[in-house]
Amino acid sequence: MTALLEGKAALVTGGSRGIGAAAALRLAEDGADVAVTYHSDERAAGEIVERIKGLGRRALAIRADNADAEAVRDAVGRTAAEFGRLDILVNNAGVGVLGPIGDIASADIDRVLAVNVRAPYLAAQAAVEHLSDGGRIITIGSCMAERVAFPGGSLYAMSKSAMAGLTKGLARELGPRGITVNLVHPGPVDTDMNPADGEGGPAQAGLTALGRFGRPSEIAATVAHLAGPGGDYITGASIAVDGGFGV
Repeated sequence: MTALLEGKAALVTGGSRGIGAAAALRLAEDGADVAVTYHSDERAAGEIVERIKGLGRRALAIRADNADAEAVRDAVGRTAAEFGRLDILVNNAGVGVLGPIGDIASADIDRVLAVNVRAPYLAAQAAVEHLSDGGRIITIGSCMAERVAFPGGSLYAMSKSAMAGLTKGLARELGPRGITVNLVHPGPVDTDMNPADGEGGPAQAGLTALGRFGRPSEIAATVAHLAGPGGDYITGASIAVDGGFGV
């Protein structure tokens, strides 16, 4: 049976760990060649590359700080040059700064907006030049874009809610080319950045209808669906994969 993404090329930003790594591996399992960007952990990125290659796919790790506009654009161009095409962009890299509004420094505000808002826009802007007709742009948002269940999340929630406007705007603009643009909102997911057994884990799990953290692979499954033939008629959508967070 032919893999669903055979012959496709993908870029996953922040793909060295957590949701990004799971998405990169799932896309490779489905047949795509995959590039990942990473900020600082070269070893982790290298391990993901080797795992992708072990699946018989081409792979590339690109060091890029999503707060650096040129690095974001360069990562897109390098991916297209390495693979000779670009079909799928997964905007996953993100940062979170939590705390009372009065305690958030201007530098933190600038970085969160640069990484979580400007970078996805710039990556999409650069990708449009390379994406094949029928391509995909998928952005990882957050359940906090719609439901902020605890104090201190205003900056992060604002940055993630901005992705809904970007998704809808790009879906309308790119629809004539058959390019779909969608947003996936994870709930609490068990990663090294937000471990289920961490200090706030039980409280977060308790906010979900299922009473547990999600697994990165569960988010990756939705990304893969949107990237594949199953996503042909889905665009401009915000899809919650959050265990019923705050319902």
